[in-house]
Amino acid sequence: MLLEFKCSNHRSIKEEVKFSMIAGSDNTSEELLKEFSNIRVLRSAIIYGANGSGKSNFISALSFMQGLVSNSINHQPGQGVFQAPHKLSAKKTPSEYNIQFVRNDIRYAYGFSVKENLIQDEYLYFFPNGRQVKIFERDGMVIKPGDRYKSVFDVSLGIVKENRLFLSCAANYSNVKEVEEAFLFFNTDIVVYNPEINNWTEYSIELLQNNKSIKQTFVDILQALGTGIKDVKVKLEKIKFGELTQELQIPDVLKGLIGGQEGKRIEAKVIYDQFEVDLMAEESAGIKRLFQMVCPILDILKEGKILICDEMETSLHESVIFEIVKLFQHYEKDKFAQLIFSTHDTSLLDTDLFRRDQVWFTQLNMERATDLYSLVEIKNVRKSENLEKGYVSGKYGAIPMLNKAFFQELEEGILG
Repeated sequence: MLLEFKCSNHRSIKEEVKFSMIAGSDNTSEELLKEFSNIRVLRSAIIYGANGSGKSNFISALSFMQGLVSNSINHQPGQGVFQAPHKLSAKKTPSEYNIQFVRNDIRYAYGFSVKENLIQDEYLYFFPNGRQVKIFERDGMVIKPGDRYKSVFDVSLGIVKENRLFLSCAANYSNVKEVEEAFLFFNTDIVVYNPEINNWTEYSIELLQNNKSIKQTFVDILQALGTGIKDVKVKLEKIKFGELTQELQIPDVLKGLIGGQEGKRIEAKVIYDQFEVDLMAEESAGIKRLFQMVCPILDILKEGKILICDEMETSLHESVIFEIVKLFQHYEKDKFAQLIFSTHDTSLLDTDLFRRDQVWFTQLNMERATDLYSLVEIKNVRKSENLEKGYVSGKYGAIPMLNKAFFQELEEGILG
């Protein structure tokens, strides 16, 4: 589970912002929280803000941290670490990323900073029995292992470079359980969905084909959403391109080049009362989106992972998002999946769906830098308050500051 994330000097984020999934003092919907080591942890959070206020940049910071941990072991000599500092930051200001999380009932704290496209510092601690233990600290290329890890990183120390995170190196070239657990949190537990990049159709078809439970739940959800769908038939198989040369009318000159290469063939039929349609060729964009997202979400819930999604309404209808949030809120108690997403859909601002500490906002300050804050930080917000009305009226900030006089003149000019 994700507990806390902080970052600074990342795109529109200049000064440090802090995001927390630790519940506040509010005692609303206590049954939806999970207790861990005397703290109460939230299952979901929603982020609002005007276009350009930094919602996507906050999510990209989380995604960047995940990707660098997973992939920096592959960085080649001379390849710099990506860095996108705020335009008004002083030169040589580092970009910093810090996170606290839980894996297999152990809390970890990890962080690093990037300066001039190289790793400046890095650390990893864990908290067995609630007490902090150093696994390693890094300053430039100097790695200082904790007392109990003095000799276990010898091979990893020969692999680390200025453009590689030591966590990535140690996870691949040591047998330290705590390091592997921390690495797996980033590599497998965090799932970032970007509708412009990700296409989970193949992932979904494979789940439907291999997991009867997920398939039945998926069909039940489609029926509950009123789609009229009664069943689905799917088939995902590996196939050699050479077997398709005649079917695809591939020219002879290319047959020898691709004949031995393998690909995957997807067949998916959607069954209605009196007919069936081909998913890829005949179905609506909305049903295709459901196929892309619902099955992976069910898998994320089942495996207790963390789904992070930017502007979820571009992928799913608001009623579907509402039901997905409820799934995360009420899923089996022995599983703990989390959902963090940004949206413009104000209909989700409902105290029956979200506690006040689950609602976050982004807003640009005078330096055109992102401020991130929670609804609980705003005074005089009642538990029973109409959150949608309060947000739209500007009570919580984080909405576009429109020049009404300009738009009135523009309207009069167009209509006049």
